[in-house]
Amino acid sequence: MKFAFTDEQRMLKDTSQSFLAAESNSSAVRTASTSEKTYDPQLWSKICEDMYWQGILAPEACEGLGLGWVEMAIVLEAAGEALLTAPLFSSTQSTAALLLCPQSAMRDALLSAIVRGDVISLAMSDQREGWSSCGVVATDKSNTTLLSGSARFVPFGAAASKLLVVAVDALGAHSLWVVDPSQEGVVVTHTPTMDQTRAMASVSLENVAVSVDQLLADDAQALIEPILALSRILVVADQVGVAQASLDMSVDYTKERSQFDRTIASFQAIKHKAADMMLKVESARSLLYYAACVADAWFAGEASIEALQEAAFMASSCASEAAFFNAGTGIQMHGGVGITEEYDIQLYFKRARATESFLGRPAEMREAIARQLLDGGAACN
Repeated sequence: MKFAFTDEQRMLKDTSQSFLAAESNSSAVRTASTSEKTYDPQLWSKICEDMYWQGILAPEACEGLGLGWVEMAIVLEAAGEALLTAPLFSSTQSTAALLLCPQSAMRDALLSAIVRGDVISLAMSDQREGWSSCGVVATDKSNTTLLSGSARFVPFGAAASKLLVVAVDALGAHSLWVVDPSQEGVVVTHTPTMDQTRAMASVSLENVAVSVDQLLADDAQALIEPILALSRILVVADQVGVAQASLDMSVDYTKERSQFDRTIASFQAIKHKAADMMLKVESARSLLYYAACVADAWFAGEASIEALQEAAFMASSCASEAAFFNAGTGIQMHGGVGITEEYDIQLYFKRARATESFLGRPAEMREAIARQLLDGGAACN
């Protein structure tokens, strides 16, 4: 596969980086991540109105741009570089899940709501048996269905106006519902994590009554693995941005810091570390855009689900390690000050560590790749 950005994609990359450099600098990130809402609503409104990133994947019929996964990856990579503290990931993940649902008035209304800037989050897993395990049980009763259970690590769940909830019934059949957080029996709790720049929440449901009008997919089992694969590609884009920013700020620091009457950038050990970081990020970036191309091909019916999963597994394993390695090595290159609040590298380390385990660790991804190669299976919890 020969890959190169088009002129439009290069322009998208440049404008994304320029916008975030101005609007999501270190001070803005720190302020937003420690605020009550855990993000800056004004910045999110500006993104939605001026940049329209939340509408990249949404079809034109739902007021979106109808672009592809390469364009989405470009923006999310830039967002990772800037540690964007906004619900872009959750909105994009929800868009991907909705695109997999059968076409309906409710589905299209939700896609249009995301394009308008509403925060909609996917509540999918309780992690009891991995990321594909469902913790919400659907029980039919009279003319309604009751949802009970929980989901953990829901991105920006506390800020969501709607929740997309995956549930399983007594026979093991999965379904996807739209739930209003204000409904009786729904409790959404902010979950403190190491990474303050991406808010997480836990969702608890106790006998939440939902009607057929809230049903998005009554056979959602086939959606679980594609949703996970596509979500992992979105995370990878963020991780590549984190890895690149960690390299850039570490190189800049070593050019300024002096020891023994010369900058530490001239030390051979530092040069080797920087070279290793460069190799990590470029390898991860190549796999990211390969996976994005496969995602576009999968939506067009030109690639199999196995190819999509394989691309996501490879990219996730490589990018998780690249982000964690680069941020950790960056702290070492900064010396003792690297872990202090004064320097931003520690924020990137926290993001890298949190995303390393989100939706599966690198070892789990490699195990899934091996299963595909040797056993003919692709499932990864």
